[in-house]
Amino acid sequence: MTKLLAKWIIISLSVLLAAYIIPGITVASSYTAIITALFLGLFNALVRPILVVLTLPINILTLGLFIFVINALILLFLSTFIKGFVVDSFWTAFLGALLISAASWLGNNIFKTVL
Repeated sequence: MTKLLAKWIIISLSVLLAAYIIPGITVASSYTAIITALFLGLFNALVRPILVVLTLPINILTLGLFIFVINALILLFLSTFIKGFVVDSFWTAFLGALLISAASWLGNNIFKTVL
């Protein structure tokens, strides 16, 4: 339970970092970042594997780089129904997904030894 909570906090901070660094991503409050992180985690656990299987041929052709497009589309989709979370365009979502993924990976690796 502690690991799940820590990962949720790390993703929330990553969403806030993306909003701070990338123009075109807006997060109204830290509460909005927490809700966004919750839905991002749910979509990555439930929907993303289905999308990866459905796009397997293009994933193979692009040597797995199409995963970044899937992440961007999920982020853009989440911005359509989470109030206070705005992503202006696909390319903004693409950069945001890259930053959120990198920051989450880094945060999880830093706190892996602590947890």
